[in-house]
Amino acid sequence: MTIQQLEYVLAVDKYRHFVKASEACGVTQSTLSSMIQKLENELDIIIFNRNSHPVEPTKMGEQIISQAKVILYNTSQLKEMVLTEKNQGEGNIKLGIIPTIAPYILPRLFKEILFSHPNINLNVSELTTDSIIDKLHKAELDMAILATPLEQDDLLEIPLYYEKFVAYISPNEPIYKETEIISSKMPSKHMWVLKEGHCLRNQVFNFCDNKSDFLPIYEAGNIDTLIRIVDENNGYTIIPELHINLLNENQKKNIRSLTSPQIVREVSLVVRQDYVREKLLNNIAELVKEIIPEHMIDAHLKKYAIKL
Repeated sequence: MTIQQLEYVLAVDKYRHFVKASEACGVTQSTLSSMIQKLENELDIIIFNRNSHPVEPTKMGEQIISQAKVILYNTSQLKEMVLTEKNQGEGNIKLGIIPTIAPYILPRLFKEILFSHPNINLNVSELTTDSIIDKLHKAELDMAILATPLEQDDLLEIPLYYEKFVAYISPNEPIYKETEIISSKMPSKHMWVLKEGHCLRNQVFNFCDNKSDFLPIYEAGNIDTLIRIVDENNGYTIIPELHINLLNENQKKNIRSLTSPQIVREVSLVVRQDYVREKLLNNIAELVKEIIPEHMIDAHLKKYAIKL
């Protein structure tokens, strides 16, 4: 078994076509097919069903492909370890980020990378937490920015900052007259929430009363939509502190602090436990520190570099 054979297997899985896979790998179709055939003979299994169109992996083939991704990921990590020893914080990064964090970080992150780290090639996917965790396990992402803790033993969480939540309330709601909202007594009626799969939804529900009576008419896909719904239909919603700067002056009047308890989320940079690109990890963390207000940054991160 060779690394090259595994690369050919992943190419066929990606393109589901032997000719297209061979073209992408820069070899002839016969070479690629022969190498995969040798691997199948060595393992005494069939990886691909060649009679289907497009080509599909067998059940055992799917397991081989999943493991091959991890093996090739670790191989790339070994190569990156050499670069790290040379103190190079450059290269390709596949980054996952959740939708309730992306609007506050990504615009500036792209700008800062282009300006100060042009040799970092950032490829970002905006996904739910569950999808990001799955892709980290499969080595399909290098790192992620999401709310923690995740309780995943094979993932390393590096806290970046802590963000409070605030209430955004229609002036027509009875609770609008309050200067502060008690989190534990937030009424579930008239609350607009994010759809299933968003960690923010779960964090909010942990503090709502009458959870069993909660029957949302509509569950929005993003925070901007929630705010527009409140503006047009009354009610209220819960938004992250960093979203306040995206509101106009009239909308900012609708913000109320949450107390007893204060709802705060920890936002972390997450990698696999076997991740080794320390310099690159620190570069991304430093860029995030430039974007997030200083009072929100994790105290340890303010003083120390990340050590793997």
